[in-house]
Amino acid sequence: HIFRESCPAMLATLLRRFIAFELTVYLALALYVLETPVLTAMLFALAGVLGLRLWIVGLTFVFAWRHRSPAPRLGRFQAIGMFLGEFAAFILNFVALSPFERWWMGDDRLLPNGRRPPVLLIHGYGCSRAAWWWQRRGLEQAGWTVATISLEPIYTDIENYVDAVARRVDDVLAATGAPQMIVVGHSMGGLVARAYLRKHGVAKTIRLITLGTPHLGSELARVGIGENARQMTPGNAWLAALASEEPSVDTVNIFSSHDNFVTPTSNLLLPRARQQPIDGLGHLAMLYSPRVALFLREGLEAQETGSRLK
Repeated sequence: HIFRESCPAMLATLLRRFIAFELTVYLALALYVLETPVLTAMLFALAGVLGLRLWIVGLTFVFAWRHRSPAPRLGRFQAIGMFLGEFAAFILNFVALSPFERWWMGDDRLLPNGRRPPVLLIHGYGCSRAAWWWQRRGLEQAGWTVATISLEPIYTDIENYVDAVARRVDDVLAATGAPQMIVVGHSMGGLVARAYLRKHGVAKTIRLITLGTPHLGSELARVGIGENARQMTPGNAWLAALASEEPSVDTVNIFSSHDNFVTPTSNLLLPRARQQPIDGLGHLAMLYSPRVALFLREGLEAQETGSRLK
């Protein structure tokens, strides 16, 4: 069974238009203001696209440093590698993958698997299902049946995503014939998954795995857009209600002690979960990290083989 993603790719359209507008501005500036040759203007435009995103990633690390929690100290080269890895992940996610989601992702392949439950991957704030391109490939190669979802509209109340997740869960279970599934959420996706469990219970969910989720909020969310950003600010009433009302389910919490989006990083902790910290890794880089992939597969297979997760 092949599931065809029916949700309109709003984020992909917006990103394509923004990048086209951005390139046009840079090219016009180079050609008509700086009066450079065409090839130089094209290189200038490319440098402009990369430079803006380098500046954005740099700001996240400055913000994280100002709101840092105690964490293992990184060496100079390790810190540089972490920054470059996060920059590469930012470019890959928002310039290459998300604007052209259908090219990269295609349709979910929901095949019955009698040995393992299906897995639903829920992306984070400002992203789409394209964020899971690398992780989905690895999980499918390891023998897992993997489903994805794009949460839209992009900036709205997190509760507005819950019914869409519930429908996706039902569709996946119906297509695969499985009675239950494992839900994995990156960043805000972990909060969406927890909100789903609070409303719909745990009857259809074996386990929850969160990656870099701001369980106690993030100071960076204060500069975000939309109600979902407000719900991720530390100490807000929605997060408090979520913690007090959600049902209990086996949970694995994988996070980076040097996360540059969730600040302070102590807010990544979820007390009732099995914790798996990782050092020297940025927030978006988690989506493309072999170390995270290893711990994710261990979390998925915990009941089958045991686990090194803490």
